Amino acid sequence: MQKKIYLVIALFLLGACSKQLTEDPKGLVAGTAALSNMAGLEAALTGAYGSLMVPWESGFTTVSQIAMTMGADDLTTHPGSNKEEFREFDRFNVSSLNSRMTPIWLGCYKTIQSTTNIINNYDAVQDGTEEEIHEIVGEAYFLRALCYYWLTRLWGAVPVIPTEVYSPDLLELQKSEPAAVYKLIEEDLAMAEQWVSNEKRDPGRPNKGSVKALLADVYLTEAGWPLKDASKYALAAAKAKEVIDNKGAYGFDLYQDGFLKIFAGGTVEDVFTLFTRGQWSTYNSFYGLSTMPENEGGWSDFFPELNFFRNFPAGPRKDATFSTEFVVNGDTIPWQQVSTKHPYYKKFRIQSGNPYTYMSNTPVIMIRYAHVLLIYAEAQARAAGTPNAEAYTAVNAVRSRAGLDELPAGLSGAAFADAVVAERSWEFAGEWNRWFDLVRLEQVAAANADKDPDDLQPSGAITEEKYWMPVPGNDALINPNL
Repeated sequence: MQKKIYLVIALFLLGACSKQLTEDPKGLVAGTAALSNMAGLEAALTGAYGSLMVPWESGFTTVSQIAMTMGADDLTTHPGSNKEEFREFDRFNVSSLNSRMTPIWLGCYKTIQSTTNIINNYDAVQDGTEEEIHEIVGEAYFLRALCYYWLTRLWGAVPVIPTEVYSPDLLELQKSEPAAVYKLIEEDLAMAEQWVSNEKRDPGRPNKGSVKALLADVYLTEAGWPLKDASKYALAAAKAKEVIDNKGAYGFDLYQDGFLKIFAGGTVEDVFTLFTRGQWSTYNSFYGLSTMPENEGGWSDFFPELNFFRNFPAGPRKDATFSTEFVVNGDTIPWQQVSTKHPYYKKFRIQSGNPYTYMSNTPVIMIRYAHVLLIYAEAQARAAGTPNAEAYTAVNAVRSRAGLDELPAGLSGAAFADAVVAERSWEFAGEWNRWFDLVRLEQVAAANADKDPDDLQPSGAITEEKYWMPVPGNDALINPNL
């Protein structure tokens, strides 16, 4: 199967080599002909979700989002073996031909095409109530915002696709700067917030609380680099507070019955989760072998950096986060004796069935309720200059579950916010969150200056230009404006 597909071909010509298109061709049919009734509208939305979950090809069920965030201090990869593409991200020398970027780029743009088709043409639907139609279109707005959010955070300036229908002009499409992309993201989420209901239609769908949580995260990011709009901190805090105050209506809370169970999905912690089905058409391919050492027959695609592991606060959360002992030929050996001399991530080894596999029906948890609490705590402290009692309550709820003491009272706003950022690094270790925190706070170079000598080192000075990924080479070739 062709891995490197031109963006315009993937979006508008819909080449027959894509296995996803043979699985669910209705999901990517464009125009009013496909959306004349509710069945067509639902099919288009199903296709939009599906484009984020095609193993090895597109979306978030591959190891791609982990590979692309290895510039943070919580992730690294094998120093040798066949992991060169992973090492490029960890060492800040990413080639435009690096195929690990393709699933996120392609998956997000496929979903953007499907959701734009829905948004532009839902008026053609002849059956269904206005509420039913708006619910589907609201989810489309949410998914499109989510995709543009990932694209602009990883690539910076990216093309905004105005239509689902191919025309030659699209071969010369210019990139839009992050400020313009974020404006579209906010507008899409505002529509989703109006139309998506309080209850999820299915476990893998957003509800109104999911939309508010994503918008809070967007505001938090906009307050940092590259936009540096500090007024967004207050908006982030306010939107996160709406979720916290209405968690009962949305069905959200911190899950208290075992940290590892969160990653099996289906708990109250799920704010937005992509549920897989454990078959070729959609399964999770980064659980299991990707996060196991060769000694166990694994692939060693990713594992934590040494200083990150050492600095991680001891307690039940640390015990649940990392695998530190391994059974090899009947003997138990410590992490210091495995081939890479690193611990591994336990949270990505919980798939049902045989753990020695790359195919799992384990879901991909994109937003957790813990995100909401820590967004509120950090944003409130930065916006007001000092943390209030509710900010302390939010962060301490996460710390309490982790087996840690509460933060000391009387911290300054800056010190409190720094403590929350550290808490985020531990709570979401390995979950691709740390990279985006380091970027928005312009701390990438500092985090990489504190590496253990036995971890991979940057290939050169880390500048802000290194925060962005290169546009995949084939797309840049067909459209020089990219």
